[in-house]
Amino acid sequence: MSEPFLVGLVGARGHTGHELIRLIAGHPELMLAFAVSREFAGRRVAEIDPEDQDECIFEALSPDEVAQRRADAVILAMPNGAAKDYVDAINAQSAPRVIVDLSADYRFNDDWAYGLPELNRETLKGATRIANPGCYATAMQLALAPLVDRLDGVPACFGVSGYSGAGTKPGPRNDQERLKDNLMPYALVGHKHEREATRHLGVPIRFMPHVHPAFRGLIVTAHVPMKEKMDTRALAKVFEDRYADEALITLRNAPPELKDGAGMTGVMIGGFGVSEDGLNAVVVAAEDNLLKGAAVQAIQNVNLALDLHELTGIAI
Repeated sequence: MSEPFLVGLVGARGHTGHELIRLIAGHPELMLAFAVSREFAGRRVAEIDPEDQDECIFEALSPDEVAQRRADAVILAMPNGAAKDYVDAINAQSAPRVIVDLSADYRFNDDWAYGLPELNRETLKGATRIANPGCYATAMQLALAPLVDRLDGVPACFGVSGYSGAGTKPGPRNDQERLKDNLMPYALVGHKHEREATRHLGVPIRFMPHVHPAFRGLIVTAHVPMKEKMDTRALAKVFEDRYADEALITLRNAPPELKDGAGMTGVMIGGFGVSEDGLNAVVVAAEDNLLKGAAVQAIQNVNLALDLHELTGIAI
């Protein structure tokens, strides 16, 4: 049996970090080399994440210390703006290794591969610098990509996510008392995922995000103006043809609900509808913001970068 690839995780304390530890622990070809968390430093990873069977200890490592540790891949699961020091330190080392960054810091950098495998898989194979897409940006792009060539105007996307998307740092969007029996709109103009999806789809979109009281799950409803008339069956057929071979995309006629995405490995797309004039389509996409919206996609990208089967260690 060959030696596993070693993976370092920076930002192991957060919700996504927990999911990544679980996925790495269950992956037949990966082993957790180190887990960086200042808050949990000195504690065994298995105390916090029982799925991890290794004797790995949470550590408070500086960027230079991370760069000097042995690892085939390093996953950065930190807030926006925090990745640069780690990336610079790793870049200064001669040892080749993969970096997958889950923040928005490199999603607009042409020197980094954009890690949405269902839309640009070939650029990810063997890549060493990968920007993991945002959770909303993933759902929006997968809901809109099959229709990009048919657009006649700007799609509008209404999104709702569980409060885990706001991270662990206390704030209004993860305040459970404030969210109780509530739906909170935020960043209604210029949201970073709106700009991200616009950039990588190559067409403008509009996005209206909201957060609700559930912990996890994400849903996007896209209204799409089209230049040629289409009926509902033809609309569904476009998606069937585009995603026929994608194991992490599930299609259904009925619109998925937010709870359908919670805990789901991939993305569920459905609710295909067309206006009476045949020129306006509706598509709904649901996913788990911590899984396909973050951790599962990161493992897909690590697999592709290390020349493993893309779905190794990912339950379908």
